[in-house]
Amino acid sequence: MTQLNNQRKKQGKEQVVTGGDKSDRYYGRSIILPVFLLFFIGIYLITSLISGVTFRTIEWITVAAYIVMALVFFLRRPYLKIGKDYVQTRRMTGDKRINASGIKSITVQDGSILIEQVKGANWMFNRLLNRYPTAVIAERLKEFAKVNHINLIEK
Repeated sequence: MTQLNNQRKKQGKEQVVTGGDKSDRYYGRSIILPVFLLFFIGIYLITSLISGVTFRTIEWITVAAYIVMALVFFLRRPYLKIGKDYVQTRRMTGDKRINASGIKSITVQDGSILIEQVKGANWMFNRLLNRYPTAVIAERLKEFAKVNHINLIEK
C-alpha cells in the first residue's frame, strides 16, 4: 500500500486511504479581527504623530507586533470539518471537536449555521463575518444530521 501511495504522490494524485477518516473540510476567511487590529494600530500611529511624540524602538516593535498579529489572524483560516460522527473547528484556544452525541440541534439559515451543543457554547458559522460557504456546508450538515439522528431546523 505504501508503494502505491508513493507512486500516486509522485503523480500528484490523492493517496489511497483504506478505512480512514472520510471527512469534508470547509474553509472561511477571517477578516474582521485583522482589519480591527490594523485600524487600532493606525489610530495609535496617527495620535502619536499628531501629538509630536518621537518613537523609540519599543513603539516600533509594538507597531510591528500588531501588524504581524493581524497577518497571522488573516492567514490562519477558520475551518469546519465534518466527519462521519463528529464536527471539528478552530477556535481561539485551538481545535475543538464535538461528537454527534454532543450536538443538540443544527439550525440552518440563509447565510449562517448554528450548531447547538448539549453542554457548552454554541458554534456559529457565518458567511458575512468569516466568509464560510454556508450553502455547501448546509447541504453536508443535512446529511450529517440525518445519519446521526440530530434535530435539524431550517429557517
